[in-house]
Amino acid sequence: MKKHHQVTELHFDGDCMVLTIDGREKTFRVSEISPALQNASDEEKNLFEISPSGYGIHWPLLDEDLSIDGLLGVAHRSEKKKTSLP
Repeated sequence: MKKHHQVTELHFDGDCMVLTIDGREKTFRVSEISPALQNASDEEKNLFEISPSGYGIHWPLLDEDLSIDGLLGVAHRSEKKKTSLP
């Protein structure tokens, strides 16, 4: 399986979530990305799973999911299918 992203570190520092994504450290304000995480206890925030594909992060105690592309602001375009006329 091809990895979407390599996420090697995740921790919280005050109101910030700090991630190392593809070898680069990124900081996100929790208040801007997830009300569930903003209101979570330390125990709830620190129990997370990074998907094996590197696509996202899941917090099972909160039932919260964040995509790495969404955090990075990566937009995906769907390819339009070409149809042939009769």
